[in-house]
Amino acid sequence: MATAVAANRRPIAAAPDRPRSRGRSVATFVVILLLVVLLWEGVKLLGGVPWRTPGAVPGDPILWNPPFRWPFANDLNLPHVWNIALAFTQPFQRGADATLAEYLLGAALYTWREAAIGFLLGGFLGLALATVFVHSRLLERALVPYVIASQTVPIIALAPMIVFAIGQGVVAVVLIATYLTFFPVAIAMIRGLRSFDPRAMELMRSYAASRWQIYRKLRLPASLPYLFTALKISATASIVGAIIGEDTGAIQQGLGRVITTFNQYYITGPEKLWAAILAAALLGIAFFLVIRAAEIAVLRGRPDAAEG
Repeated sequence: MATAVAANRRPIAAAPDRPRSRGRSVATFVVILLLVVLLWEGVKLLGGVPWRTPGAVPGDPILWNPPFRWPFANDLNLPHVWNIALAFTQPFQRGADATLAEYLLGAALYTWREAAIGFLLGGFLGLALATVFVHSRLLERALVPYVIASQTVPIIALAPMIVFAIGQGVVAVVLIATYLTFFPVAIAMIRGLRSFDPRAMELMRSYAASRWQIYRKLRLPASLPYLFTALKISATASIVGAIIGEDTGAIQQGLGRVITTFNQYYITGPEKLWAAILAAALLGIAFFLVIRAAEIAVLRGRPDAAEG
């Protein structure tokens, strides 16, 4: 008997040190970012054009003359990191009072509002579809292949069709963001809503629990880790959808139009386009971190919250 008890004893895993784990994640991100910057400038150090002071014009003194000349490493294709940083402090266009940083912040907030609406609609749509599918095997077998097939259509081809059908404006942008958002939630929640402990289901049925009670008290709580994993993916996807929709839907205030405009004038100011791309990336990261913070708050006390 003692041997059986000893055999059944398992070592209790130590609780993860969450603050330390999060600190390592931040440190890893910073290190990777620094490596990218070092690689970027290292390429220009070896094969770029002659280095001059930030903001310099042709004819200013040369600080460093690289030993090689690689066509892809010129200042048009790969502007210096410090020139991109300097562009944030300069007017976004000639004669403007606002700096590029202020201009991009306003555009990013506008894009985020559109993306957030599409994110919420797509999240609810994905959850609703998954709920229907887990309760009806027939509908799951009939419709899930079409849900998957819907994502094989390139968004760059689908966006003009949505704009043509709905008309230019915010509604079309929101629909495009919704389209990119609902799929990860639907697929993840089909699995998540079935991830409960079978013994708990037997207990619920022994008490004659209704489908709604089982869904609310068993299925939904068990699926939360899957839901937040999907929402973190959908958060960044909604930003991409909003940016693409703004360009197609002729929205003037968002990052989509900013990126398109700076791309048209790239030769005269490549740093501005790179700054806009950086702003879009930071917006996606910020949205991801918001969902991550919500995940930690909701799953507090569960081991799932310790995972990234």
